[in-house]
Amino acid sequence: MHAAGTFQVSVKPTEASEIGKAAGLGRMTIDKVWSGGIEGTSKGEMTTTAVGTTMAYVALETMTVKVNGKSGTFVFSHKATMDSTDPKTGVMDISVLPNTGTGELKGIEGSLQITMDKSGHSYDFTYTLPAE
Repeated sequence: MHAAGTFQVSVKPTEASEIGKAAGLGRMTIDKVWSGGIEGTSKGEMTTTAVGTTMAYVALETMTVKVNGKSGTFVFSHKATMDSTDPKTGVMDISVLPNTGTGELKGIEGSLQITMDKSGHSYDFTYTLPAE
């Protein structure tokens, strides 16, 4: 199954832990509003790093949404890397954390692809739900 659409995102820096600061890591909050096949909101946190031209982030994001009309919650796990001198090196892996689905989304599995361009952020979510 697929769900596609757009989202608006607000990413804001927040204070890292003492250990994170000592390691040179950044911390951000994520606040999104989803529309299209996914409708609702999500909130999360990401940890970031940049060494030279290499950048990376990991994040957890809790979705409180309807996916093609089915309501519930689940958690996305993010991992991304890129060399800023060559954006084509970017790799982004966003997938549903197993066993986090609730409500009508219980048992959801899948992965999300994000596209960023001049018009904003769009997504394509490929997922499965257990047979009813």
